[in-house]
Amino acid sequence: MTVFGCVEAGGTKVVVGILTEAREVLVETRIATTTPDATIGGAIDWLRTNARTHGPLAAIGLASFGPAGIDPRRADWGHITSTPKPGWRDTDMAGPFGRAFGVPVGFDTDVNGAALAEHRWGAGQQERVAVYVTLGTGIGGGAVVDGQVLRGRGHPEMGHIAVRRDPADAGFAGVCPFHGDCLEGLASGPAIQARWGVPLSDLPADHAGHGIIAGYVAQLCITLEAMLSPGRIIIGGGVAKTPGLLDRVRGAAGVMSAGYFPGFGPAAIVPPGLGERSGLLGALALAMDAVSPARP
Repeated sequence: MTVFGCVEAGGTKVVVGILTEAREVLVETRIATTTPDATIGGAIDWLRTNARTHGPLAAIGLASFGPAGIDPRRADWGHITSTPKPGWRDTDMAGPFGRAFGVPVGFDTDVNGAALAEHRWGAGQQERVAVYVTLGTGIGGGAVVDGQVLRGRGHPEMGHIAVRRDPADAGFAGVCPFHGDCLEGLASGPAIQARWGVPLSDLPADHAGHGIIAGYVAQLCITLEAMLSPGRIIIGGGVAKTPGLLDRVRGAAGVMSAGYFPGFGPAAIVPPGLGERSGLLGALALAMDAVSPARP
């Protein structure tokens, strides 16, 4: 049985597991994201200990928060780059795992990994183009086109698009330390908390905040439709679990589309087919591709 070390590294916690190529989770744990040395070292120690029971790892997949260096031709490959997270800027993520285990390491952003997993095994199956968006502490997105993750000079930063301000939200400056009122600055979990003092799911059902956030996310969906024409826009993350949010997003996007985009409709905007496993299975996909790269 071939087994892989899988690491889904988020800004607040890291999920670490040993999985088989059949997507069976043999064992997993969660580690708080504190300092790079403690977090990365803790994940390595845990994998080393559990590999003694479950067998040597064929490869390791790292699906990490970003921004991150994902071009293997560049010196910053495998690194966290310009993150605002204190202490993590320019952190080498992939190198310590490669040195510790001496096996191939697949590395990408957490949203690119989740997009890849959802395309292979989840809600994006059989679509030429599928996009995964996470709404949480940050907002990010990854796209898969003809089986390959969309990458350019770097990775897409879908959470940092400019959006039209809702008139009812004009007084809020936004929380993004780089752009202020970009999508992430207006609709992420911290933005919601800063504005209203509670998570979106804790606001009363008739609170205006639900429509404001849905409208901003719908703008992202329309932007994605205009640029990529995805068969599925898969929306996950903690904020996306708010009851009724996806229905509001679908409704707002339908109004914004004004009937212009052929085939675009509510069915294109869906929750993750893999549920809470999109990120960890994304790390598995990256690990498997590090051993045997997928072909378009």
